[in-house]
Amino acid sequence: MTDPLTRLSAKPVTLWALLLPEAGFRSQVLGLAERLGATLIEKNVDLRKPWSILPARLCPFPLLGLDPNLDRLEPPWPDVVIACGRRTIPLALAIKRASGGRTVAVYIQNPKGATPSFDLVVSMRHDGLEGPNVMVVDTAIHRVTPDKLAAARDKWRERFATLPHPLVGVILGGKNRSFRFTEAVADRMIEQLIALSTTDGAGFIITPSRRTEPEIFEKFKRFAAEHPAIVRFWDGHGDNPYFGLLALSDALIVTEDSVSMVSEALASGKPVATVQLEGKAKRHQTFIENLIDKQAISRFDGTLPQVNAVPAADQTEQAAEMIRAMLAVRLTS
Repeated sequence: MTDPLTRLSAKPVTLWALLLPEAGFRSQVLGLAERLGATLIEKNVDLRKPWSILPARLCPFPLLGLDPNLDRLEPPWPDVVIACGRRTIPLALAIKRASGGRTVAVYIQNPKGATPSFDLVVSMRHDGLEGPNVMVVDTAIHRVTPDKLAAARDKWRERFATLPHPLVGVILGGKNRSFRFTEAVADRMIEQLIALSTTDGAGFIITPSRRTEPEIFEKFKRFAAEHPAIVRFWDGHGDNPYFGLLALSDALIVTEDSVSMVSEALASGKPVATVQLEGKAKRHQTFIENLIDKQAISRFDGTLPQVNAVPAADQTEQAAEMIRAMLAVRLTS
């Protein structure tokens, strides 16, 4: 079957993904870019000082401020550019200007004062953005797709075959500017997992993130070592079972520090419960409370997460459809 973008133009539809070093920005850009079916060109970029510390709207000649050790941004200009992260805002808009307005410029998250300059802004509900070019989403853009889950299911099924069911995936975050994964939170969480195993016979696949503190990492590693019949813990060696965990688990438990982790868990279609860490952030609280109000998630209380009352829509694909529609107009005009 011919890809819908291929039918729009005599030449391949090109897409530049502007990728900063931060993993959270990269995953969202690639998550949306991979859905479009265009010829994807990854552009690893960053700005050097003073460009990197200037507000996006006050960043003159941003293409001159590119880090010389990373990719260049030169013609021919792409049909689409997707960006995420403050330092990519002036770069994406410079590309749009240089193309004479032909490049569809898309920004993920909140570009603040630059919102009207983008063709599409995909913004979280807690950002409070409005406008004719703004798509408001309840969950972050992500890279989880049915095809990836199916491939991961085949890859990891045998390795987790001996674990009991219900099989619960546990995704651990860690410290950031707003939250702390304290030992008290970890101890309570492990007690609740033991209770869940006792009452429901559950097994667990546990994976930490790069932000998981060493002492928290060691606590869960010891938990797995003490309960080898029911727990598998990824210690950072070998392949990361993250997609296998999403694919094979009957339910998921996720710490609340990461919008992306919660969003990816919901994208798996499994029941999701979250764990509060110590700390507070107003925007993050709004994100979690919105999902709880919609019964998309619950808070983990030591019982098995139940079926979500409202399945989460695939808003990454919805955003991709909006871009395809814009391209259809741009490429045929």
